[in-house]
Amino acid sequence: MALVTVSIDSSATLWSPGPREDKPLLVLLHGYGADENDLFGLVPYLPEGIAVAAVAAPLTPPWPMPGRSWYAIDSLDTRDAAGITTAAEALLAWLEGAAGASASVALLGFSQGAAVSLQALRLAPERIDAVVALSGYAAAGELPLDATLRESRPPVFWGRGSHDDVIPDALVAHTAQWLPDHSELSGRVYPGLTHSISEQELADVGVFLTKWRDAAAAEGDAG
Repeated sequence: MALVTVSIDSSATLWSPGPREDKPLLVLLHGYGADENDLFGLVPYLPEGIAVAAVAAPLTPPWPMPGRSWYAIDSLDTRDAAGITTAAEALLAWLEGAAGASASVALLGFSQGAAVSLQALRLAPERIDAVVALSGYAAAGELPLDATLRESRPPVFWGRGSHDDVIPDALVAHTAQWLPDHSELSGRVYPGLTHSISEQELADVGVFLTKWRDAAAAEGDAG
């Protein structure tokens, strides 16, 4: 069976206004059936002093689902880790061209985008400084650099709703065990929230990203 490769269309990427040189870069990864416009509306709620890029996932879901997808979903109970890895590799390839070698990078993903964000962190822990995973999960299985994450413990924010019925319980349970062992974990379960993002969650994300921005600035000053 031939390996499937995908690529991200750089021309579809949305960028926050203003200069982005020497700023930390936050990359937004939308969920299944959405597109690059979906999370770009969060920009006014994010900390100042960062550059923001919203990328379009590389796949098209089966008709009649609109928008884009990061990987195929056969059913609500199946999530193919290989497809998540392929999408994460495409994201890292896009990042290499978009961000260069010097910028501090954080990822913010929703649902599928959260799974891809965490997988990208696992593939290139030296490239990703922080992850915000909203209504998503960590893919099952072991990857070669997981041991590196156990040592470095990068900051990860995991937020989800108590009434989210989209992500299978088994994957939520796996993520609840995996993340504390591989990251400096913060986050919250939001009572009554479904598969969506709340104002309280956005406020918590803002605090988390402000800490990331300030740490990146301190590291830049030290360098």
